[in-house]
Amino acid sequence: MNIKITQLDEKLSVTGQISLDDLPEIAASGYKSIICNRPDLEGGENQPTSEQLEQEAKALGVTFAYLPVRMGAIPEERGEAFRKLMAELPGPVLAFCGSGKRATALHAMTKPDAGEIHHATVDACNWSNAFDVVVVGGGSAGIGVTASLLKRRPALRIAIIEPSDKHYYQPAWTLVGGGAYDADKTVRRMSEVIPENAEWIHAAAAGFDPNNNLVKLEDGRSIGYRQLIVCPGIRLAWEKIAGLEETLGKNGVTSNYRFDLAPYTWQLVQECKQGKALFTQPPMPIKCAGAPQKAMYLSCDQWLKINCLTDIDVEFHTAGAVLFGVADFVPALMQYVERYNAKLNFNSNLVKVDGNSKTAYFEIKDADGNVRQEEKQFDMLHVTPPQMAPDFLRNSPLADENGFCKVNEKTLQHPDYPNVFALGDACSSPNAKTAAAVRKQIVVVAENLLADKEDEEMPLIYDGYGACPLTVENGKVVLAEFGFGGKLMPTFPLKPSVPRKLYWFFKQTLFPWVYWEGMLKGKEWLAHPHKKH
Repeated sequence: MNIKITQLDEKLSVTGQISLDDLPEIAASGYKSIICNRPDLEGGENQPTSEQLEQEAKALGVTFAYLPVRMGAIPEERGEAFRKLMAELPGPVLAFCGSGKRATALHAMTKPDAGEIHHATVDACNWSNAFDVVVVGGGSAGIGVTASLLKRRPALRIAIIEPSDKHYYQPAWTLVGGGAYDADKTVRRMSEVIPENAEWIHAAAAGFDPNNNLVKLEDGRSIGYRQLIVCPGIRLAWEKIAGLEETLGKNGVTSNYRFDLAPYTWQLVQECKQGKALFTQPPMPIKCAGAPQKAMYLSCDQWLKINCLTDIDVEFHTAGAVLFGVADFVPALMQYVERYNAKLNFNSNLVKVDGNSKTAYFEIKDADGNVRQEEKQFDMLHVTPPQMAPDFLRNSPLADENGFCKVNEKTLQHPDYPNVFALGDACSSPNAKTAAAVRKQIVVVAENLLADKEDEEMPLIYDGYGACPLTVENGKVVLAEFGFGGKLMPTFPLKPSVPRKLYWFFKQTLFPWVYWEGMLKGKEWLAHPHKKH
C-alpha cells in the first residue's frame, strides 16, 4: 500500500487520504470497517468521493462510514458521533482524513478521561503540529510560493486558506477590455491550480493571532502553523466611491479590475462613437499602476482605427501628480497621450458617480492644497477603484500603519514575528504591485523561509523588481521593468521605453503561458534574485 497506517489501539488505526486502488489491500489486511473523516473535494477533484469509496468498499465486504470533519477545532458532536461509530462498527477499523490528524483527534475525544480536556486535545493550538506552513491567500502569490516550497521540500505540510472557487489571471483583463483576449481564458477552478500535495482550507481568514501561531477563520475555526505566509492580495474598495456599486456594469460605467466587467468595457468601446470618455485612477497604492491608462490607450486605439476618435473627448483623471511613477517611461507615454488627443487631469480623484444622469464627481486639489469638487458628464466611464489591505489583515498585529503586512523589504520577513513572511499585493514592501513582482518575491520567500526554518542565514534579498507591460496600442507594448527607487531593470538588451510588437506577443501569448504552466507550478524561469554578499 502507498499509505502509512498508524495503530492507535486494538480496534482503531488511522491513515491519510486513501485511494480506490488502496481498498483491496486494506480489505486483505483484515480491516472490517473504514471511517472517512475528510470532506468530499476538500483536496480537489483528484480526491475520490466518499460515495465512490463506499461503493468499492462494500464490494470488498468492508463496512464504510462517512463522518466528515472540517479542519480546525472539532465540535463535540463530531467526537460523540465518532464514539458511536467505534462502538457499532465491526473491527478492526481504519479511519482516514487528509493526513490522519483529524482521525487521531477524534479518537482522543472518545477516551474516558477526555471530558476535562476536550478543547486542549482538539483545539486549534494542537493543529500547529499539522502544518509546517500556512499560506493565507490562493492568488498568484499563494499558489506560486506553495508550489515553489513543495518543489524544494515535497514532505512539507502546507495549507492554503482561500475562500474562492475560482482563480484568475488578472493581468489579461486589460486585453479583454481592449477586445484582444478571451475572458474565459483568464479563469480556472481553484481546485485545478492548488498544488497536489497542499491542503486547501476552503474558508475565509478573519484574523491573526501571531503570539499563538494561529490564523482565525470566519467560521470560528483556527488553524495553527509553524511558519506563516501572508498573501491575501489587496481589496478593491468600490464602496469608497459613492453611487459606484449601484451603476457598475450599466449606464456606461465599467472597470477592467473585475472579471465580469472587462467584457463590458470592450462592449462600450465598440458602441461609443461620440461624446465623452473618462478614465480614472485613485490614490496609491493600487495593483498594476499602469492599468488605468492602459484601458485608455487601447480604447483610443480602437476609436482611432474606426475613425471616430475626433468625435470623442477623452480625459484621464488621476489622483496623483504624474502620469507614471518611473520618469524614464513618461516621454514615450506622452507621445501616445498626444496621438490620442487625451486630456490629462492630475490631482483629480473620483469620489461619486450618478449613473442615471451619467455624471462623475471629482475632487480637484490645487497647488496650495485647496480642494474643490467638479462635475463631469460622460458617455463612458472606466473606473479604477480605491484599494486597501483586507480588513482582517489591517486590524491585526501583523499590519503596519497603512494596514499592509509589515516586512523587511529585502528579506520579506516580518520584523516582529520571525516565523511570518509576506509577499504580493498585501505586503508592505514599496514595490509595484504586479504579478511580475510576485514572480521574483516567490523565490525570495521560499528560500528565506526554509533557511529560517533551519536557523540559517537567509540567502536572498529582494531588489524591488516589478514590471508593467504598458499596452499603448493594439499590437505594441512598452515593457516597463524597474526596482526600488525607479531603477531600470530590463530583462532584455533593448531600449526599454520603445513600444515593441515583441512585447505585445509576450503580453498576449507568452506571459499567460508562463503564469499557468510555470509560476503556478513552481517553475522559476527568470525569477532568481540577488544572493546576499
